[in-house]
Amino acid sequence: MQMNRRHVLAGLGAGALSPMISGPVFANVTLGEITVTSVSDGNLILPGDFAFGGLPQEELAPILNNHNILRDQITPPCNVTLMQDGTRTVLFDAGSGTGFMDSAGQLVDTLDEMGVAPEDITHVVLTHGHPDHLWGVLDDFDDPLFSEAEYMIGQTEWDYWTDPDTVNTIGNDRASFAVGAARRLEAIAERTSFIKDGQEVLPGVVAHASFGHTPGHMSFEIRSGSDALLVVGDAIGNGHVAFVRPDWPSGSDQDAETGIATRQRLLDMLATDQTRIIGFHLPNGGLGRVDRADGAYRFVEGE
Repeated sequence: MQMNRRHVLAGLGAGALSPMISGPVFANVTLGEITVTSVSDGNLILPGDFAFGGLPQEELAPILNNHNILRDQITPPCNVTLMQDGTRTVLFDAGSGTGFMDSAGQLVDTLDEMGVAPEDITHVVLTHGHPDHLWGVLDDFDDPLFSEAEYMIGQTEWDYWTDPDTVNTIGNDRASFAVGAARRLEAIAERTSFIKDGQEVLPGVVAHASFGHTPGHMSFEIRSGSDALLVVGDAIGNGHVAFVRPDWPSGSDQDAETGIATRQRLLDMLATDQTRIIGFHLPNGGLGRVDRADGAYRFVEGE
């Protein structure tokens, strides 16, 4: 299904979808000297057709019922990952800022409750260029919010969003995403470095290509010794259909077939290795593990 910005932004005023503001979510895990915390940027508000349109509805219904998910409206959380190792304070993604949805853009307030100020952030590592992950790099005056930070993004992802032709090829429903991404990336260009699959981008942090959701989407493995956690971004986009039927296309993936292959590969690897994950849109902070269940998978919340 094509992402329709009119649908995505519906309900921010007095429309059919009513805003729901989620409170801060803190979920953390320690990997040696590294502390990884999931902090809330709020939540999105999306019509059910955004996620579920085009799927076989009779097979979909019991999956949604089992997970207490409404068919007509979904409110996925936005979990930004914070990594602290005593030297660096790193954000994986920057949230949506104040220009996308009223129900999101809470990251600064959430960090403040933890005693972390924007100027404390040393690095912002971006999984991809969609609004709820990138637009928070700028403040209300269009200045870089994390004024002391270095920025990192996959070379393929950067090339895609800064290509002037992307706005013409991405489709009308996503054209504003391309314009918004290009403007924000230009604003942080002088402090941005580009990363590739398999690269150790910071001590203990390795980039893994997880293309499909966007052309250059990256996930990031945080490791200390034998203990590891994977920041999956939107490569696994929800805690229900993506696990039960990873072979179904996701409405938010720009390349559905590549997204399916990536999702299946990650789920198999994570279930085999029992590596912990943080998913940007997974429930209750997004921290957990992947288990096999009835020929598919399930998300097990918590450490």
